[in-house]
Amino acid sequence: MHAVPEPNENEVRAQLKLILSSAEFNVPDRLRKFLLYVVNETLAGRSERIKAYSIAVEVFGRDANLDIQSDPVVRIEAGRLRRALERYYFLAGNSDLVLIEIPKGGYVPRFHQRAARIEHGELSPRSEPLRKRIFSLLVDAWRSHPWLTASVAATAVIAAFSLLPVEAPSPPSASATGAAQPERPSLIVKPFVNLSRTPDGDFYAAGLGDELLMQLARFKELTVFGQETSGALPSDASAAEIGQRFGSRYVLEGGVRLSEGKLRVTSRLLDGETSAIVWSGVYDIGPQINDIIDMQMTIAAKVATTVAQPYGIIFSAPPRAMRARGAHSLEAYPCTFRFYRYRSELNQSAHAVTRGCLEQVTVHYPEYATGWAMLAYLYLDEDRFQLNSRPGSLKRARAAAERAVRIDPEDVRALQALMTVLYFSKEPGEALKVGAQALALNPNDTELLGEFGSRVAQAGDWARGAAMLKEAMAKNPGHSDYYIGLLALAAYMQGDDSRAADLIRRANLRQFSIYQFVAALIFARLGLEAETAQWRAEFLKLRPGFFDDFDGELDKRNFNPRDRAILIRGALQAGFPVQPRLTAGTE
Repeated sequence: MHAVPEPNENEVRAQLKLILSSAEFNVPDRLRKFLLYVVNETLAGRSERIKAYSIAVEVFGRDANLDIQSDPVVRIEAGRLRRALERYYFLAGNSDLVLIEIPKGGYVPRFHQRAARIEHGELSPRSEPLRKRIFSLLVDAWRSHPWLTASVAATAVIAAFSLLPVEAPSPPSASATGAAQPERPSLIVKPFVNLSRTPDGDFYAAGLGDELLMQLARFKELTVFGQETSGALPSDASAAEIGQRFGSRYVLEGGVRLSEGKLRVTSRLLDGETSAIVWSGVYDIGPQINDIIDMQMTIAAKVATTVAQPYGIIFSAPPRAMRARGAHSLEAYPCTFRFYRYRSELNQSAHAVTRGCLEQVTVHYPEYATGWAMLAYLYLDEDRFQLNSRPGSLKRARAAAERAVRIDPEDVRALQALMTVLYFSKEPGEALKVGAQALALNPNDTELLGEFGSRVAQAGDWARGAAMLKEAMAKNPGHSDYYIGLLALAAYMQGDDSRAADLIRRANLRQFSIYQFVAALIFARLGLEAETAQWRAEFLKLRPGFFDDFDGELDKRNFNPRDRAILIRGALQAGFPVQPRLTAGTE
């Protein structure tokens, strides 16, 4: 293997230009200046001058007499810059040949080339199937989910750039895609206020606002206005004034107070029409938390998850437009609301209405990735749950999921749909790879975390899958009862029958057939004959032909031989009409 040569100055400057002009490197001017300063100083042969003091004075305008030991600004901003670079290389730059990194413990950048294997005629990573591009560069995903493993796809040709001296360009503004997109609930994040009126408080407030924007932008069902909009808002602008000016449905605002080493963050969500407070939260961080970056990430993740996730604050009540216009509105927001309501009910009528709504929306907005992803679930449920079943449902589900991913490869709901369809298409290995990829994109999406956990559990790792389901429900108590039912099944499969019974009684899914099946199995093993008979009868009423191909039903859910034997024994014990050929070897 040949040694990979270090990039020369022109290649580094071209890569710097590429980063600074990318929409994925969406950071405040102070971080752009930080990156420019350390790169230019290093290329000029003055890396020995790159110290916290020089950066504080020359980049951030601190007084020359400052005590650098008591001023954390450089350390905080360096951590933020490292994460911004990681994000860039994870998204837009995942096939760039030249890497610019700022190793922890210092501020001198390191330049190197990927171990490239690009030969004449070799394909770049972007031409590989999406499910083989397993991401590994999101540090926050690793911290939150250390069980995630991934491989880095790193081969491509860098585009040619003019090798002019690099100036700091303005932050890129979002451009139109050319394809019509439906209206979605929108949110503006006002700059957080420094309530302690100290210089350090300014940086904490600015950093928390930046982190919130990054976390919220991962939820594709929501339109989040960028830094250019939020940064231009007057500090005293009301939610109604902001809503009238920008058309935003919601405004998120808050403040930061630093006192005696303790940090308090307050935040609230306001209605953009009425200025009414929709939600508020208070977060206290004690002096024992030394890593400010981790603190900001933790608080931002809590706020973003509470506000923007499925079943969260924004999606917990029907939108005004839906109440006014009824079921046949072509707006995406009513369909999105209906989809999450359906996911919490899983019955025939909700399925039919939601499927019809999404079919209309995707005809009207054919480039709406999230709509196609949701529609993929509706088609899949025709097959796996026998809800309003039509011929070719699994094929249509796969086509819809793949179309969603083609439209937007970074739409978490699209990847979640593809994961689930692949799983029920008897490709569990590929499904779990796509699930890990999606979770790396947004570790705070509890709908994804719960679905991924259920797939991990059904693939045979019940303990790990149940842990993910519990984490999803802890982050979002309003989560679908569907996952409570899956936790009950996980407890049953692990032999914890009393917990399984407690959970299945909590799950309010009486119209969902698989719920009845799992309940019958749990109560039968506990010897509760009356309850077993009740749920057996309910299930057979809803799914009279289920046991005609019980083997196929188990097969499509990818149960391993051990788990199949447990479920077959449980079905026999519950009095279900299991065909004799399936009972061999299960005693």
